[in-house]
Amino acid sequence: MTKTTDTATAASAYDVIVIGGGPTGENLADRTRAAGLTTVLVESELVGGECSYWACMPSKALLRPAAALAGAKEVAGSREAVGDGRLDAAAVLARRDQFTSNWKDDGQVAWLDSAGIDLVRGQGRLDGPRRVAVETPEGGRRLLTARHAVAVCTGTRALVPDLPGIADAHPWTSRDATSSPEVPGRLIVVGGGVVGVEMATAWRALGSEVTVLVRGDGLLPRWEPFAGELVAEGMRSAGIDVRTEVSVTAVRRESEFSPVTATLSDGSELTADEILFATGRLPQTDDLGLDTVGLRPGDWLTVDDSCRVTDVPGGWLYSAGDSNHRALLTHQGKYQGRIAGAAIAALAAGHPLDTAPWSPHSATADLLAVPQVVFTHPEAAAVGLTEADAARSGRPFRVVDYDLGNVAGTSLYADSYRGRARAVIDTDRGVLLGVTFVGPGVGELLHAATIAITGEVPIDRLWHAVPAYPTMSEIWLRLLEAYRG
Repeated sequence: MTKTTDTATAASAYDVIVIGGGPTGENLADRTRAAGLTTVLVESELVGGECSYWACMPSKALLRPAAALAGAKEVAGSREAVGDGRLDAAAVLARRDQFTSNWKDDGQVAWLDSAGIDLVRGQGRLDGPRRVAVETPEGGRRLLTARHAVAVCTGTRALVPDLPGIADAHPWTSRDATSSPEVPGRLIVVGGGVVGVEMATAWRALGSEVTVLVRGDGLLPRWEPFAGELVAEGMRSAGIDVRTEVSVTAVRRESEFSPVTATLSDGSELTADEILFATGRLPQTDDLGLDTVGLRPGDWLTVDDSCRVTDVPGGWLYSAGDSNHRALLTHQGKYQGRIAGAAIAALAAGHPLDTAPWSPHSATADLLAVPQVVFTHPEAAAVGLTEADAARSGRPFRVVDYDLGNVAGTSLYADSYRGRARAVIDTDRGVLLGVTFVGPGVGELLHAATIAITGEVPIDRLWHAVPAYPTMSEIWLRLLEAYRG
């Protein structure tokens, strides 16, 4: 039975201590507990973490109604039924709140209980090798010791730039953008990455007047260039003002409830009700006691492929999820949690680790097959290497592009469907290195690409994976035909 502890007690010993109760920590704890190891999870906020309450779930709950309405408007017949209808903002926000369980973690705590994982609430800090001191909400202190491993799964926090006036401007971070109880009349979004474009899309659909400011020359800079171009085109069509090669140099807000004004690098000013800075993430390691084990507070943690921290002797400290900077995505953190949990269990049982690529104790996918979907309109979905990545790797490759609008399934999906697909192929080995799709609904195409890359399925074998007609999956046949020429 889960023991929730809020008062100071004597030291307690466990096989494994997990600091951070988000999806990564939950998965790691689940794996070690399933292997028979006593496991305790330490969490200072809500069990379920950023993803459940301030990131993945609420953001997608905000975005899905907009995508559904846009999809209806893109097909004759349903277009006439919805007319120029708009979203019911109150209903969308209420549905968002349901997906966050109204920011209560009772359900997650019940799951811990069912799995036999203990819970200690409070701020956990390393206190030397295999020791974690927990400051409880009531001001008590509890000392935990680990027989085998301590795992840091504390994730990241939003990076807010140090600008003149920023402290008094009360800017939004991603947490505010996904949890706001009301729709701002005017919203400035600073940043053209995933958080910036998704939140701009969501709040515009709910009625905000949105301006996006991007320091570089386009959106989604780490993606194939056409992805950012098509997403920008879709955002502008929705009425979002997307400005590139401009940055914010200062902000000011006269009072907590007054508008905020941003001074831009071109000398102009822009006023809105709220300003969101979606300008990057920092590791949640600054208040973690890293100095007690020879590490520098606030740093990303360097790990090997089994997620063991390499700069701490003894091999007892692990870092899974965002805090190790391998892949800042919930699903990759959960994957790392499973890998690390399996590695900890193996070593505890006296078994050697198998760390060869794609083995049970190697997070190989972090390097070669990371999938991601951006839930804008159109969607963008990608896994593996981009053309630029492949070029930097020095390996021989070929790029194959295809217009998604020329696939029978997409023409049925939406009238005047627009989209694009790209495959990056290793010409020596005859396998896929990366795939990118942009267009409405393409997120559902992504797992097939992930399987093909992870499994290193030969192109010649993919020729025999026949896509059902008439579905969007026929894009695979078109890409292979284009490759064969």
